[in-house]
Amino acid sequence: MSICCAFPLVECVYCLACARWAWKRCLHTAGHDSQTWGVATTQEFEPVPRLCRYILSVYDDLRNPLWAPPGGYGINPDWLLLRRTYKDTRGRAPPYILYLDHDHADIVLAIRGLNLAKESDYAVLLDNKLGKRKFDGGYVHNGLLKAAGMVLDAECEILRELVEKYPNYTLTFAGHSLGSGVAAMLSMVVVQNRDRLGNIERKRVKCYAIAPARCMSLNLAVRYADIINSVVLQDDFLPRTATPLEDIFKSLLCLPCLLCLKCMRDTCISEEKMLKDPRRLYAPGRLYHIVERKPFRCGRFPPVVKTAVPVDGRFEHIVLSCNATSDHAIIWIEKEAQRALNLMLEKDNAMEVPTKQIMERQETVTRHNQEYKAALQRAKTLHVPHAFNPPSQYGTFDDEGEESSRKSFDDEGEESSRKSEAEFSGSSTNKSKADESWHVLIERLFDKDEHGKMVFKR
Repeated sequence: MSICCAFPLVECVYCLACARWAWKRCLHTAGHDSQTWGVATTQEFEPVPRLCRYILSVYDDLRNPLWAPPGGYGINPDWLLLRRTYKDTRGRAPPYILYLDHDHADIVLAIRGLNLAKESDYAVLLDNKLGKRKFDGGYVHNGLLKAAGMVLDAECEILRELVEKYPNYTLTFAGHSLGSGVAAMLSMVVVQNRDRLGNIERKRVKCYAIAPARCMSLNLAVRYADIINSVVLQDDFLPRTATPLEDIFKSLLCLPCLLCLKCMRDTCISEEKMLKDPRRLYAPGRLYHIVERKPFRCGRFPPVVKTAVPVDGRFEHIVLSCNATSDHAIIWIEKEAQRALNLMLEKDNAMEVPTKQIMERQETVTRHNQEYKAALQRAKTLHVPHAFNPPSQYGTFDDEGEESSRKSFDDEGEESSRKSEAEFSGSSTNKSKADESWHVLIERLFDKDEHGKMVFKR
């Protein structure tokens, strides 16, 4: 009799637990992720809508545009140096353009997002397993790193020429969705091998990952926050989806159902356990969160841009929202980013105090410096695997440490396997390091253990 009475009690407890979970998840909005972050300034956010338009231009013909946003792409066709299609990349990387932006003193390599009709893009995403690829003391997405190596193999010479010809120009990598991961990998590889691009200074390299994929471990995401900037629109699902991308596209479930199931699973995993997993991937670098909707309100409000370099609470929970997929679209991101920038400019113009604006710019640099140091220290406090906090002028690396890292990178390298060399360079196995392909250079970071698995060289 007592056993029979226990079943209704268990059912009630189970139902109450499910109701509590559903209530908490439904109340969790995107604004909760960035409610403690600072507000972005005009100077630091100004490149975002412009780079979004550059990425959009990869989809269109600049001479005869069909889908240009209001006001156009803002690109001078005469300054477009090259355009690579799927035929040019042979499916190893998404299409991209190289644009010499004289108006903003910038060398821009813009990469388009995922093409749902191209199997080659899925192949890049699926070329990964949890903990498969190590890089610079952390973990990265294997397929995206290989795509970055392919792009640098093809464009290394012209990039070096441009960097040397225009010493005052910055080198910016920008991408959306799949392209954002490739852009983030590009910036990391270039910084690790600056001598191969005319000894470009670290501060000249920038990356803007729009609607970024989770492509690097937490220690790398924090350490490269002075270079990589990730932009997320409100409820975008991709930066919040901790599930490996290859598992998403292999799943037989529809995306909303899969996101709901993963949301339930992640709720049961403590954040402390997530931080302790060195293989877990995160959205890269400094985060910019565009917030334009409020809970239990209809319509869109004037967008506000929040920014920080968080360690814990780094978009760890999926937002159950009907806008989770639409907020991933580059068209919406460009539109809302431009709205946010216009509001910032209106506020600045209302002040009409240039001296105050200069002071705000200096305060922004100081605040970023402090946030980087605090984030690195926070990572050590939370015992994030492989986290460290060496002194530097920007809170990440010192010049001596970086030089020794690159020296170790070169000294410990061995000849890559013939298979990798034949696949990516097609050259003989005896070629010098100066002529070595970027993919082979990346491969020299690793050894194989007795089980045939890749192991990071120390």
